[in-house]
Amino acid sequence: MTWLLVAIGGAIGSLLRFGMGKCSSMYFGTTIFATLAVNVTGSFALGLLLGLAWDKPALPDHLRVFLAVGLLGGYTTFSTLTIESLQLLDSGSLGRAAINILGNMIIGLLAAYIGIQLGKAI
Repeated sequence: MTWLLVAIGGAIGSLLRFGMGKCSSMYFGTTIFATLAVNVTGSFALGLLLGLAWDKPALPDHLRVFLAVGLLGGYTTFSTLTIESLQLLDSGSLGRAAINILGNMIIGLLAAYIGIQLGKAI
């Protein structure tokens, strides 16, 4: 049952990620903004789940696995961040590549921290 929950969550997360990429391409001409958005919101959501369960079992195991491993695992993407950054570097856009990498890391860390604190406070 756990494997099925991870698979279903991953499928949903992947579809959400794909949709974000399509919207970003349509409105901005690039998927870079979608990658930042999914990594930041995914970091926040995972932080929130962690914060909720910090001192207490906030979610049943099957729901936690569905959300954290499946949905958020399929939703966020480090591999796309690395490819987009390499493409920027290859095109000579060192500054944009640095902003892309640092933005995802710094804002993602901040979002995860805020999510943890909010989850602990709930």
